[in-house]
Formats: sequence, C-alpha cells, structure tokens
Amino acid sequence: MYGICNLSIVPLRIEPSDASEMVNQLVFGEHFEVIEKDKKWSKIKLAYDGYEGFIDNKQYVTISENVFGDLNAQEKYYAGELIDFITDNNNQLTTIPLGAHLPFYQNSKLHINHTNYLYEGKVNTKKMNKAAIVETAFMFLNVPYLWGGKTPFGIDCSGFTQTVYKLCGHHLLRDAKQQATQGDVLSFIEESEPGDLAFFDNEEGVITHVGIIMNDYNIIHAHGKVRIDKLDHSGIYNVDTQQHSHKLRVIKKMI
Repeated sequence: MYGICNLSIVPLRIEPSDASEMVNQLVFGEHFEVIEKDKKWSKIKLAYDGYEGFIDNKQYVTISENVFGDLNAQEKYYAGELIDFITDNNNQLTTIPLGAHLPFYQNSKLHINHTNYLYEGKVNTKKMNKAAIVETAFMFLNVPYLWGGKTPFGIDCSGFTQTVYKLCGHHLLRDAKQQATQGDVLSFIEESEPGDLAFFDNEEGVITHVGIIMNDYNIIHAHGKVRIDKLDHSGIYNVDTQQHSHKLRVIKKMI
C-alpha cells in the first residue's frame, strides 16, 4: 500500500499517538510506502530518504503502486517560495511551504489522483552549484528551531541542511548522524568551501548537530533559530554568548 501527503505540513511521530514525539514532518506532495495500518495510524517509510514513523490516517490519501513508481521515476519539482498556495478543482486554497513536492508538475499544473492543482510560484528542479547552497540557506535565517521540523515555520539542524540541499537538487539523508555517513571527509577547516557541511558530536561521541559552512569561517545552522556563528577548530563559537556551543567532529564535502 502507498500514500501521499495532500496537506501543507504533517507530523511524523515515533509512536502511533498524538502525544508521541514528532521526529520528522511530511510536506505537501511527499509520497511513501505504508508498512502497517490500523484504524487510526499508519506506519510509513518515506520514498525520499527512507525515514520511518507514524502518520494519522486522516492526513494522507492512498495512491496506487503504479503512481508510486511514476513519482519515483519522474523529475523532481519543489516549491521555491518561502510560503505560497495551490488551488484545486473547487478553487480551494492549500498553503504549501518552501520545499513542498509538486507531483507530476507541468506548466503550473500538478495533480494527486483525480485532484488537479494550480501553482504559479517559483519552482526548483535543476541541480545547482555549491554557491547556491549558502544562498538558499539564507532563506531560512531566523526560522525558529523545532525538533523534527523541516519548514520555514520551524526546523531542526538536519532538517535545515536536508531541505537546503534538496532545493538545490542534491540528496541528503534526514538525521545529522545519517548525513555524516555521506560525502568525503576534509582534514582541515581550511580545505572547506562554502556549502560544505560541518558535523558536531556530544560527550559520548554521537553526532548530534550539523551546519552549513560559509565564507570567512562562518557557519549557518539551526540552534534556537537558524543563525550565523563563527566556526573554528574547536567547534561553533556563539557570537551572542561568546562561548562555544558545539564541538567539531568532522567536515564533509557533499558536492
């Protein structure tokens, strides 16, 4: 069984309960495989990054296996506006955030099953160069931190890096420790370029944070909000508190 998100932003939870921790979000147009389903909840696996969790049955629609396969095979289109809306057959509006998927997009039109939509905003579809990574990251500046979030209304550190890279046509996994398995290791900060990723670990050595390297040893990352701080050989130096907030583990070149 397969499904697709037909709402703006939907929580993906670690357990089948409204009170359960939100570990991720689905944005409009994201499709997935349904692994298990009961009366109220479905356990799903996202097609984009393989992430698993529970979603309320009322917050998605089912699609056929053929449609699921077509969505996997089609060229990817993403909403490029910070916030915008689509209009359906009945002229009803649905807001969509930056990074929303646009299934079967062509000439401002898209569709989910038999519902057609019109979207007239900016569309991201092509692979962009490294310079576009930092430029895109700036769109999220001052977005509040939200555990499990990946939209301009709230975002976590790895949701931020994944969404920025996605909008530029490059694929990252969801969590910081997963993203740290991708790309090529750089030995020194001096080898890094704007758009590379820096990863940070906790006292147990587990990678728990990630940010995007900028020019002049700056880093943009989600910590309280999406903010710009200094990066040195020890880690992130918070320009407001005048203290180090994260311990550097590794720098990686993704593209």
